[in-house]
Amino acid sequence: MNLNLVVLSIPIFFFLIGIELLYDRIVQRKLYRLHDSLANISCGITEQISGVFAKVFTIAAYDVVYQNFRIMEIPNTWYWWIVAFAGVDFLYYWAHRLSHEINLFWAGHVVHHQSEEYNLSVALRQGAFQKLFTFYFYFPLALAGFSTELFLSISAINLLYQFWIHTEAIDRMPVFEWVFNTPSHHRVHHGRDPKYIDKNHGGTFIIWDRIFGTFQDENEKPTYGITKPLNTFNPLYAQVSHFFTLARDFRKMKGLGEIWSLLWNKPGWHPERLGGTRVVESIDHGVYEKYEAEISTRMNLYIFVQYVLSLGITAGFLFTQGQMDWTQKILFTIWIFLSVGALGLLSDGLRVGSKMEWLRSVFGLGIGIFFLLNPGIPIWITALIGLSLILFISWYPFIKKRVLEESDQHE
Repeated sequence: MNLNLVVLSIPIFFFLIGIELLYDRIVQRKLYRLHDSLANISCGITEQISGVFAKVFTIAAYDVVYQNFRIMEIPNTWYWWIVAFAGVDFLYYWAHRLSHEINLFWAGHVVHHQSEEYNLSVALRQGAFQKLFTFYFYFPLALAGFSTELFLSISAINLLYQFWIHTEAIDRMPVFEWVFNTPSHHRVHHGRDPKYIDKNHGGTFIIWDRIFGTFQDENEKPTYGITKPLNTFNPLYAQVSHFFTLARDFRKMKGLGEIWSLLWNKPGWHPERLGGTRVVESIDHGVYEKYEAEISTRMNLYIFVQYVLSLGITAGFLFTQGQMDWTQKILFTIWIFLSVGALGLLSDGLRVGSKMEWLRSVFGLGIGIFFLLNPGIPIWITALIGLSLILFISWYPFIKKRVLEESDQHE
């Protein structure tokens, strides 16, 4: 993925989210919930931050194949761009489809499907581990002779296209939807209803699903989310939740054969002695309730303001990390992960969130001093860390009691 194109698009993402929020305010469809949206964006943050480190391996692997094993060198012309775009989308279809159909791969992709809402913030909810399971799907392009730079540009464009289809504000799009992926097609993909599961895997084009038998039209409004709801707004747990599920299932398996089958069969697979593959049951829309934690208005205000500060710091890091050394990158990464983790736990109304806020703030004080004594980090980023610390100091004495009261209701 071309990090520069994606990062440069961040302001556009939030501008469009703002437009959708305004639309939602006007039509009163309740497309957004505060903590769900913050969790979505936080998962995107953890994916982007981890990508700073993972790309050293994933992009380098593609480049090694291209530099040493390519059959030919494809020129950088407009018609080869079209061929490359079709090739990237075709391989994306298979990487995406197998991420749904192979339990191990699902561990990386499930994060994108955990939200029980469907809006533009869901597009930002990405799995930090997904790239580790799918990067090699694109090696045929490297072997064919498509340069690393061309591949990264096309992949970024393919990813950016998929942002706008995460909305309920756009209805059906006749003619266009026969070839291209649309909000209607992708709403089906995010549905947890039995008829919608594992359908419409295309990125830009929907034709792959029509050709390979995975297309499903949108007949009625989907119920969004996964079959076993996550029931937390903690983005750090969201990234690793399926690995814990696999670990629990491992203990039930007998022998390497069952463990192998558990990893490579569809999610929900179990041996016949344990009842076989779990059947996805229909949803009673009158009974189903989305996960939510009751948080006071004052606490929500604190979470939101801290989140805006953290988002600014994260954006600053992503825009400037190319000029940082590895020590600075690691320190920023730890602080950002502590931030989204603490705010996620506070969104769940858990007492441990208050303790993690202490840890985050103490660490923030430490790196703030370190950055001031070791120039190189833009001063405005350090200033935002300082504002976050000041807000915490002013917040803690006044509403600590409220945090503990709310946490007692949830724990």
